[in-house]
Amino acid sequence: MSPPDHPTPDAYQPVWARSVARKASREPSFKALILNILAVAVVAAVVAFFAAPAVAFFGIRAAAEAGDVAGLSRLIDFDAVRASLRPQISRRPEILTPPPSILQDPIGAIRRQFEDTVAPVTPGAPPVDAWLSPTALLVLTAGEARADAPPSAASSAIAVQNPPLPRPAYWSINRARLAVAGQDGSRTLFTFERRAAFEWKLVHVGLPGALPSTQP
Repeated sequence: MSPPDHPTPDAYQPVWARSVARKASREPSFKALILNILAVAVVAAVVAFFAAPAVAFFGIRAAAEAGDVAGLSRLIDFDAVRASLRPQISRRPEILTPPPSILQDPIGAIRRQFEDTVAPVTPGAPPVDAWLSPTALLVLTAGEARADAPPSAASSAIAVQNPPLPRPAYWSINRARLAVAGQDGSRTLFTFERRAAFEWKLVHVGLPGALPSTQP
C-alpha cells in the first residue's frame, strides 16, 4: 500500500492568507515586466533620438527621387542651405565672416545683410537654386555635386543607380553632420540641426572643392 498523502503546510492556512501569498509571489514578476518594458522604451527613444538625422537624410533622398517638394520643405531649411551654398558657388570668402553686430554697427549690419542677400555669384554662374531642385538634391545626397557646376541629369542617373551610404562625421545633441563619399573619393557634408525632440532639418551643405571653411 502507498503511504497516505500528507497535506502541505498551506492547506492549514486560511483562504485569505493563501490568496495574499499567491499575490505576493506574482508581484515581483509583474514589477520586473514593467521595468523591462520601461527599459526597452528608454533604449528605443535614445536610439531614435540619435538616429533621427540619418532618418532625415534618407527622407531627403527619397523625397528628391520622388520629386516630393512638400516633403523636402519639411526636411530642409532652404534659407539656411542657400546661405551655406552661396559663398561656395560665388567663391566669395568674405561672405563667410560674421556680420557686424547690430548694436555696435547697425548701419553696417543692415548693409551686410542686404549685400549677402542680393550679392550675385560669379559672372555667368547659375543661381544657387540650381543646386536645390529635387534632381539636384538627389545628386547631392549621392556625393556627386560640385561647387563649380550644378548637378546634371547624367549625375542624377548615377545617384539613382548606386547611392552611397552616409557616414557620421560629427554628432552632438543639437547638431549632426553626415558625410557622403563620391566616386572620385571627395566628400559632401550634410549638417542637420535639431528643431524639436525628434525633428531635424538640413541647414548646411558642404560641396567638394569649395572653400574648406564653408564646412562649420
